[in-house]
Amino acid sequence: MSSICGRSVKDSRSSTAAAIRAVAPKPRDWLLLLSLVLIWAVSWPVIKIGVGQIPPIWYGFLRYAVAALILFAVLVARGELALPPPADFPFVVISGALQMAAYSALTGLALTILPPGRASVLAFATPIVVAPLAAWRLGEDLGPKAVAGVLVGCAGTAVIASPSFAVVGRQTLAYAMLMGAATAWAITIVTVRGHRFTSSALSLAPWQMLIAAILLLPIAISVEGAPPTISPLGAATLLYVAPIATAFAYWAVVEAGRRFAASTMSMALLATPSVGLLISAWVLKEPINASLVAGVALTAIGIRLTIAPTRRG
Repeated sequence: MSSICGRSVKDSRSSTAAAIRAVAPKPRDWLLLLSLVLIWAVSWPVIKIGVGQIPPIWYGFLRYAVAALILFAVLVARGELALPPPADFPFVVISGALQMAAYSALTGLALTILPPGRASVLAFATPIVVAPLAAWRLGEDLGPKAVAGVLVGCAGTAVIASPSFAVVGRQTLAYAMLMGAATAWAITIVTVRGHRFTSSALSLAPWQMLIAAILLLPIAISVEGAPPTISPLGAATLLYVAPIATAFAYWAVVEAGRRFAASTMSMALLATPSVGLLISAWVLKEPINASLVAGVALTAIGIRLTIAPTRRG
């Protein structure tokens, strides 16, 4: 029998499954998930405007630096500021590096090329990766429906990206970056669900954001040069993205991730690109064509299949 961190895989999966069954989502948990959908749906067109004013990696750095300062101030005011305990430190590093730094950099760069609605659908296609990861890491049963869901979801993402297939170029690279972002987030979702926390999500969030900012700063300097001049419009987008779509939302997604199964989280968050697409079409006049509609439908069907009730070993 193989082992992970000195504990057998079988024992780890059993304890994880028991923990999941012990925490049933409450109405306030569903309300928290709904607020995430609305906040992040609005954030896509806002970030699209923002990265048009501020270079995307610098934008990600500023986003997380400001959000970290806000949450550190909250913790100081509550008298709860403390270093992450050793048991939670690996999660802090993984989340800060993947869910925040990598996801922000990849999606920001992609949004300089693609419209926000189309980009958000691919960036939120996490169940395509979550399903097999959760089967391996959490012992969730990857049955025939889940396998079909992954395949249909992959077909959906291919249809959405199909306009770029005729000519390989910047759009193809942008779609690849979005799938990389989705994979980074999928790894974090499964990590959150399988991790046994010793600290609250609020106490860990600013440290995650600090790690993201630290990682993004040298990349921004080396790739995009000196700190940019921030226009009033760019500052306005940061006023929404940093405190609301980052400081609050990233704390909330971790908190929700502790109460919902990994695949349920992904399915709920799939509503984000659908709502974001409608907002982008209304505000930014993003065109909605046949390939986009077909791709969204296939992706939604695929994700619905992946979140069918699963058995845990």
